[in-house]
Amino acid sequence: MVVSALEDSKGIDIAAIDFSKTANMIARFFVICHGSSNVHVSSLADHVIEKVRNEAGYKPWNKEGFENAEWILLDYADVVVHVFQEKTRKFYKLEELWADIPITWHRTGE
Repeated sequence: MVVSALEDSKGIDIAAIDFSKTANMIARFFVICHGSSNVHVSSLADHVIEKVRNEAGYKPWNKEGFENAEWILLDYADVVVHVFQEKTRKFYKLEELWADIPITWHRTGE
């Protein structure tokens, strides 16, 4: 549902990291993508919030980063969504922190 919301809004290079078989992780999944501008990043996050609320009835436990839209985090407990601007995503490289964890890529262009 989160990935499809990001795809609907033209999220770029969507990565779903599956921590479900890893002990002591803070979430079961991370979903990471980036947008092409702060407006795009905000709209990606807004669409995830709307779609998850409408289809599953969940609101994020926490949401951060809407002020400058460089990195918006949506915390749904088991799923944590990271929506970056491209330069911020390249700086933090979250996808590279867990080399042994499966990542499913949904590569998209701008």
